[in-house]
Amino acid sequence: MEKYFYLPLQKTQTIATPAMSIIILDGYPGNPGDLSWDRLRQLAPCTIYDRTPSSQVVERAQGHDILLTNKVPITAEQIEALPQLRFIGVLATGFNIIDVEAAHRHGITVCNVPAYSTASVAQLTIAHLLNICCQVQHYTLEARQGLWSRQPFFSYTNTPVIELADKTIGIVGLGQIGSAVARMALGLGMRVQAFTSKDAATLPEGIRKAKSLDDLLATSHVVTLHCPLTPTTRHLIDARALSLMRHDAILLNTSRGPLVDEQALTEALSSRQIMAAGLDVLETEPPRDDNPLLALDNCYITPHMAWASFEARKRLMAITADNIEAFLAGKPINTV
Repeated sequence: MEKYFYLPLQKTQTIATPAMSIIILDGYPGNPGDLSWDRLRQLAPCTIYDRTPSSQVVERAQGHDILLTNKVPITAEQIEALPQLRFIGVLATGFNIIDVEAAHRHGITVCNVPAYSTASVAQLTIAHLLNICCQVQHYTLEARQGLWSRQPFFSYTNTPVIELADKTIGIVGLGQIGSAVARMALGLGMRVQAFTSKDAATLPEGIRKAKSLDDLLATSHVVTLHCPLTPTTRHLIDARALSLMRHDAILLNTSRGPLVDEQALTEALSSRQIMAAGLDVLETEPPRDDNPLLALDNCYITPHMAWASFEARKRLMAITADNIEAFLAGKPINTV
């Protein structure tokens, strides 16, 4: 069953008014059943949907004071049609799916959940890099298919394996996730440079500030994206940017799909203009079956799951409840 109604449990220190209620539009991605909604149920009655089509947002959210969404967009028109709405919580860090200006015009508080998935996203970024360089997926399949068993020698390779020590990784965006990736890369013995607005003198030891994005692209063996999606960063990696990169370069994107022009990347990978790409995000999600990146043997794609570890989702749920409690207490946190 897709729709659930919950009654509030025992009182907590902060409690909603009897009229207050919570609508969760797409609860399944963050909690497919292995976590509890109890903290939210203690605050107010909850109506929880696994997913909600855009066409049903107003119908389902009508009469609710608090709305939570992971990836269901909330537009100005929908906000206008929901006069009782007082709080919008994004079950994620990125909040570009919300018309924040429209929400503010209607006196609605908007909160996100920052930094809950830093360790998990950084971990998958490095996992993509190691898979490409060590060909873990490739050799696992080769062994499973019996190719190793049929070899005359104890060891078997049929594609290059790359050592990362002393290679240069260029990090675009040195926020919490970019900084975590930098620490991991330093642990692998890599040279680290970053394209960042931070002053060079304030960067942690071992991280060099790149002169420019073009300089970073041209001099990095690995380029990894950890910047937010804004109008100025959309298609930050386009045909021109890709043309600046080394022919043996690896592009990683675990941030936002539209940072990369997929047509340009398809052409760059197909022509071996760059060596490989590891992506956890795409411009359209889920992708069309005929997305050409899915068919390329040098493009490694995971389904936007870097954030989805149990530990990260547990933090997501806890911070979301903290956000609502703080709002109800009149002291909102994590506002955008």
